[in-house]
Amino acid sequence: MSAPFNAAAPLRIAADGRTAGAPYATHVRDMIETLLFTQQGERVMRPEMGSGLLQYPFAANSPELAAALQITARSGLERWLGDVIEIQSLSADAVDATLTVTLVWALRGTGQFSTDAFSRSLA
Repeated sequence: MSAPFNAAAPLRIAADGRTAGAPYATHVRDMIETLLFTQQGERVMRPEMGSGLLQYPFAANSPELAAALQITARSGLERWLGDVIEIQSLSADAVDATLTVTLVWALRGTGQFSTDAFSRSLA
């Protein structure tokens, strides 16, 4: 029995002409980034998928905004990837038109920890 195939993101063709693969932890990290920056309603077959984070960067920076960003990101991750990852800590900051989410997470099944920062600039 072979190991499951995890496609690299963005999807691309490898040197051998097949779909490029990625280690499982990298694949999960790519899924996290995709989920965080997908707007709800953007996916035709799953309109409820996404975190809704991109609606906040132009709001006035405040403790309330930081709390809303964190709640939005955490709820999206727990709903869509809760069976794959365990969130250890999450912070979200909006500075000017740049949104940054810092996530400490563990891969369920292996317990492998990772700390990643995900950023998007909308300027």
